[in-house]
Amino acid sequence: MAKEETKGQKEKKITLKIAKNSIRICFDGGRRLDLSKMGITTFPTCILKLADVDELDLSRNMLKKIPSSIQKFQKLRWLDLHSNQLEGLPEAIGTLQNLSYLNVCNNKLTTKTLPEELSLLKNLSILNLGLNCLESVPTSLGALKELEEIGLFDNALTIIPDSVKKLPKLKKLNAKRNPFPDSTKQEEHADSIERTETLHLVREKDLCCSCLKMCQDERDKLNKLKNVTPSPAKKLSFPLLLTPNSSAKDNQEEWRLRDNRP
Repeated sequence: MAKEETKGQKEKKITLKIAKNSIRICFDGGRRLDLSKMGITTFPTCILKLADVDELDLSRNMLKKIPSSIQKFQKLRWLDLHSNQLEGLPEAIGTLQNLSYLNVCNNKLTTKTLPEELSLLKNLSILNLGLNCLESVPTSLGALKELEEIGLFDNALTIIPDSVKKLPKLKKLNAKRNPFPDSTKQEEHADSIERTETLHLVREKDLCCSCLKMCQDERDKLNKLKNVTPSPAKKLSFPLLLTPNSSAKDNQEEWRLRDNRP
């Protein structure tokens, strides 16, 4: 759906001035270069002069290739390339040792075009490979010991290797809608790994149509729950139960009457 949105866009030529004006400050003080949704078809080489940014967002464009010069972004910890037309990733991506987040969802990646060098990203904690054309998962991804979340949904997978399923810090594995021989068992396994939920704050305008509708539906459900008036709690009554204070009060009244007798 995101790809359809970019098809109708006219490509915008990215100049260094435009790139500089597209830098945003993150919550933690880092710098994000946001060039998403600009109809870009080729990697803008001018941004290599801004290679000291912490985050790079090239999502929702029409990129078919990421050049080896991506290795110049050595400070990069967050790279978003989702919803493009990428058919492969460069081997040089393995040099981005500070990278903790990589999203290449909704592209045209195959198992053969995933470089082995992905396994060199030792600090990677979130990897999204969903909505691609993967026939299998490289066992080398088992080297990503810091990985906490991995998206493998909507591919052509028939098995997930144990080296990935048994990663020590893995909390969430989404492998839904793959042609597993025993899809129920595989999806149950994926659900069992989903131990915790992570909250990601994004702007509403950055969501695709399907994600936005899902969020709006959840919001409507919450609003309905808030509008339900709870029934008043029934006050419990114990008529035969005497409290210590009530007994003491009766005793005091009895002694007062006795003291006032003639």
